[in-house]
Amino acid sequence: MARSGLLQRLGIEHPVIQAPMGGGPTTPELVAAVSTAGGLGSLGAAYLTPDQIADAIRRIRALTDRPFNVNLFAGGYETGRRVDPAPMLALLGEIHDALGLPPPALPVLPPDPFPEQFEAVLEARPVVFSFTFGMPPGDALARLRARGIASLGTATTIDEARMLVAAGVDAIVAQGAEAGAHRGTFAGPFEAGMVPTPDLVRGILGAVSAPVIAAGGLMDGRDVAAALGLGASAAQLGTAFLTCPESGAPEAHKQAILAARADTTVVTRAFSGRPARGLVNAFIARLEGKEHTILPYPLQNALTRAMRTAAARVSGRRIVSHRGRAS
Repeated sequence: MARSGLLQRLGIEHPVIQAPMGGGPTTPELVAAVSTAGGLGSLGAAYLTPDQIADAIRRIRALTDRPFNVNLFAGGYETGRRVDPAPMLALLGEIHDALGLPPPALPVLPPDPFPEQFEAVLEARPVVFSFTFGMPPGDALARLRARGIASLGTATTIDEARMLVAAGVDAIVAQGAEAGAHRGTFAGPFEAGMVPTPDLVRGILGAVSAPVIAAGGLMDGRDVAAALGLGASAAQLGTAFLTCPESGAPEAHKQAILAARADTTVVTRAFSGRPARGLVNAFIARLEGKEHTILPYPLQNALTRAMRTAAARVSGRRIVSHRGRAS
């Protein structure tokens, strides 16, 4: 499928896809704004309930009549890894105390939400569905095709791309090592998936016949043009959209991105238990040398949620207060 063929399949004018960032940044307003401009807006729905997914899709459709993408986590649960929770609970207890939060408690491992979330997506029938952290089970891709929904699967290695193509995806999102947020690696060690975006795009293009979407470290038009020059059919950008007015990212997060003058990111398991790229901060630094205390995904993710939410509010108030003094 040539580049124009993929754009036609996705129903978009421009080879630009807004990455589906879960946890709040991809509001219906952001998704609709990107799609209305001719790109592909993406709803990061991995942390939403089926009812919330249905509601978000209704809100997007009230704002635009253009195609958009809905993304879920298709796997990633580390059910076989055991870590003593006491050291992490003690460390977070100190932080909770400083933030005025109740002492942290070990959450119960929730069941994988993907099956019920996927049914909500099928019911809503968006034009595009994408996934990461693995591959949907059984006949999921066939069910998408039966409803006319295009599928995009995330690969961080050539082997993963081959698996996705064999399963029948319409296009591969090649997530290079430079990509922000969670790593999508699912068929091998995470270290094997740390391939620079240009190398990964070229490698996958040489190994499979499906269209490839470049993702990782792309911030502007020059980066998009460079990705297309490698042979990618489109480019997926995440961080570039985080500071948009429509983004639901906390103000503190937006300001940290805008203030960055160099790449101060690291790949860490500190916040979710799964490798993810983010800006270095105090919590990441505090866990240096203590990585063995980090709980597996999604327990670590659930355990740190209260801290992350409270820290964003505190930082946001500081930013507002600072602006008030300066004005």
